[in-house]
Amino acid sequence: MRVAVTGSTGRLGSALVAALADAPFTGPRGPVAWTRADLDLDAPAGVVQALDRDRPEVVVHAAAWTDVDGCAREPELALRRNGEATGTLAAACAERGIDLLVVSTNEVFGGDREDHTGYAPSDPTAPPNAYGRSKLAGEQAATDAFERAGAMGSASLGIARTAWLFGPPGRDFPHKILDAAARALAEGQPLRAVDDEWGTPTYAADVADAIVELLAEDALAGVHHLVNGGIATRATWAEDVLGRLSIDAPVEPVPGTTWARASVPPRWGVLAATPLPSGEPMRSWQAAMADYA
Repeated sequence: MRVAVTGSTGRLGSALVAALADAPFTGPRGPVAWTRADLDLDAPAGVVQALDRDRPEVVVHAAAWTDVDGCAREPELALRRNGEATGTLAAACAERGIDLLVVSTNEVFGGDREDHTGYAPSDPTAPPNAYGRSKLAGEQAATDAFERAGAMGSASLGIARTAWLFGPPGRDFPHKILDAAARALAEGQPLRAVDDEWGTPTYAADVADAIVELLAEDALAGVHHLVNGGIATRATWAEDVLGRLSIDAPVEPVPGTTWARASVPPRWGVLAATPLPSGEPMRSWQAAMADYA
């Protein structure tokens, strides 16, 4: 199976390339790792050349503008990059009978539910910020493109929502916490972390493995919620990070309103994980952190 991955140098994209390289169904050539030169979110029409050159059977669209504050400051640009560009890619895939998996986010949900259960794929969406709106626009643009092309029978469209990704490359939340803890200790202050916003820390490598399983079992179609098990706030996650490394830095739980933020995430950003073909759930975020640490 020829699989192309957009955003192949990002957190999830790089994990996908590694996981697909080990998957027997990709063959000796492995996956096609597309970079911005192949799919530029500011000039997405160029992806047609990449599709016709590499002829993948499946595209996993992991590229996105994930700067949530940037999206809040420039919402129209966010819609172009995360919404319209996804629609352009989807239309090109649908016309060629190429399966497409669009990676999305928990921030398509409003976060105001009070029953403390995770959002299911069938729950109503209500993005609270520009980033979430742009990603939801991408989901809808892809769906519309496949429906217009009548491709739902000849090609599969999947949407994979995830949340609070950690892992290489770059400075993820655990690394930011370590930097913040060092500053707080130097200043003799506690480390302040938000304690009234909930989600599930999720290891990018585990999401990549889940996507590989969906592809291997021909189960790509539909909406999937791919998250590790469990729930945390940023404060409890910070405590976990510091505890694993035996860093004695006190964490002071604070409300999200402590800092002015251009983009405010959903207060309740917990996704209900959807079953994988194997029937085995993704492991807990704490178990994933143990491997990562």
